[in-house]
Amino acid sequence: TDMVTVTGTENLLMAATLAEGETVLENAAQEPEVADLAEMLIKMGAHIEGHGTSRIRIQGVERLHGCEHAVVADRIEAGTFLCAVAATGGDALLRHGRADHLDAVIDKLRDAGVQVAPEEGGIRVRSPGAAQLKAQGFRTTEYPGFPTDMQAQFMALNVVAQGTATVAETIFENRFMHVNELLRLGAKIQTTDGRVAVIEGLGGAAPAGARLSGATVMATDLRASASLVIAGLVADGETLVDRIYHLDRGYDCMEAKLRGLGADIERIQ
Repeated sequence: TDMVTVTGTENLLMAATLAEGETVLENAAQEPEVADLAEMLIKMGAHIEGHGTSRIRIQGVERLHGCEHAVVADRIEAGTFLCAVAATGGDALLRHGRADHLDAVIDKLRDAGVQVAPEEGGIRVRSPGAAQLKAQGFRTTEYPGFPTDMQAQFMALNVVAQGTATVAETIFENRFMHVNELLRLGAKIQTTDGRVAVIEGLGGAAPAGARLSGATVMATDLRASASLVIAGLVADGETLVDRIYHLDRGYDCMEAKLRGLGADIERIQ
């Protein structure tokens, strides 16, 4: 296939482990989740090499057996919490977070003015708050580039930072559905072609310290809902995020974890 596909790579990888003879996957996805699946299959008796690169070679075996395997940490959940701490300010340790799986996101956070460092047992993030940070432009692309699944959350950070930033989405269509909801909170964003968004950060706006204001907003997909939670944490007053069943698809007890960091947030139904 011309398009890199994570799920497609994983499905073919699993099928090839039990297929007769040798299978070579070209243009394979290189995401950490693909490499982690391959590591588990190897523990189960599969013969795989090249995982984590764009070319994976599999020698089929007759059968697989059970194994014990700890699933790799969710890099998008970790990245979401990095953006939440960056936007609100403070100091947090993301336990079990893997900085080496988030290079593109961490580079942008550091460029913005956030302190991010791998630490024993996780990732340490320290931020002065978004109004002190500089908005960062980026373009989403396949791993190891900037992930499309972090685009909405970083946009929420850009909305309240200083300066203007351009965000280009190259992976999925209709990936800017959170923009209209952020506008309800007072964000300044313009989009063209549904592919490019220009964000004018409020951090440097006049009057000094222009802020988002709480409102009722609607979650339209998984990452969009995470971006609205981040914006709601920074906004003045109360923000109500509706349709959070989207959020629960990718985050386990997100509100409880944020409350543990001092956020004023609760699930009401």
